[in-house]
Amino acid sequence: MHDGSGRLLLIRRGHAPHAGLWSLPGGRLEPGETAAKAVVREVLEETGLRVRAGAPVGRVQIPAGEVVYDVVDLACTLVDPAQQPVAGDDAAAVMFADASDIDRLRCTPLLVETLRDWGVLPG
Repeated sequence: MHDGSGRLLLIRRGHAPHAGLWSLPGGRLEPGETAAKAVVREVLEETGLRVRAGAPVGRVQIPAGEVVYDVVDLACTLVDPAQQPVAGDDAAAVMFADASDIDRLRCTPLLVETLRDWGVLPG
């Protein structure tokens, strides 16, 4: 999700896997939940922000031992553009980051490359 200035919403993961690394807000689907509803819920839980879920921007499969996670990322818009994010739930910190910030952050494996491939970040 981008803010009005084109910065990307990131969280610093508070728990394993990848505790301490920056990533997109997200999590697992709850029973009977659509991807859009899960994104709205996870963003609210992790950042305090209310968003509207939009179209998918990309999908990736992430192997984790014997399990493979099927991850779909959706474009989102802020319900209230003046609202500021606050870390909550699984997030140790939260920020809106521009491309130069992201290049300096310790991000989860392949996050930056994947977002560039999807056209979410400038190449």
